[in-house]
Amino acid sequence: MPSRVRRVETPNDEYQLVHALVRNRRQRARRGRFVVEGVRPLDQAFAHGWAIDALWYAAGRPLSTWARSRLESGRAAAHVQTTPDLLAGLGQRDEPSELLAVVAAPRDDLARLPHAGDALLVAFDRPVSPGNLGSLIRSSAALGAHGVVVTGHAADVYDPQAIRASMGAVFALPVVREGSMDAIRAWLEELRADQPDLRVVGSSAHAATPLTDVDLTRPTLLAVGNETKGLSQAWREASDELVTIPMTPGADSLNAAAAGSILLYEASRQRRARSAGA
Repeated sequence: MPSRVRRVETPNDEYQLVHALVRNRRQRARRGRFVVEGVRPLDQAFAHGWAIDALWYAAGRPLSTWARSRLESGRAAAHVQTTPDLLAGLGQRDEPSELLAVVAAPRDDLARLPHAGDALLVAFDRPVSPGNLGSLIRSSAALGAHGVVVTGHAADVYDPQAIRASMGAVFALPVVREGSMDAIRAWLEELRADQPDLRVVGSSAHAATPLTDVDLTRPTLLAVGNETKGLSQAWREASDELVTIPMTPGADSLNAAAAGSILLYEASRQRRARSAGA
């Protein structure tokens, strides 16, 4: 264990700060920090080398082999030992977590998203639900996307619900927030300078072209719209093609994360078929 172990036995200023990081988006943005709990999310944060400021755990409570291994790894800058009740007050799970981590967030820089190769990128435009955002990030990692950009006024990537829904996938691939469509348009120009055949494929329930009719084996950015309003006009204009997901007659919409996952699955299917036929 690192030599720096702090003990917090009352809800002091340090405790109140972590409490705010769990519940307050502005504090997360201001501090550039967020809180992670749960075995898989923490394992993913460790596996992908994220900077961990502190690991919090309860004094006097037996720890599992997993928790001891995380504490003994030396990866956290500090350990904070607190009471079981105070630790439970920080958590968001039905059962108290053994460990909570305060993690440093990377800069939101579009340059973190890949430019080269047969890139498969995802844009989620103005998602409202942190759960939907986390679910689509999870699908993106599972189905071969190389990065996700979250645009407009959107749910927070580092909201505990988003991290939980992503099952730690937020740590496995670059996820960047960008509120300005001007910045997005400039970024798309840069992408096309490296990949002239890049296609921006937007999803719309009212499009005429079925998803399966579009070539997704080339460099592709899949754009998924807001849960209630769909893609913004700016994203529609930025799209080279608008596609629809064929559905059973009488059904008129899909959950945004589900729609994005279907787009990703079709891209993955096409790319696997191309590789198999090569």
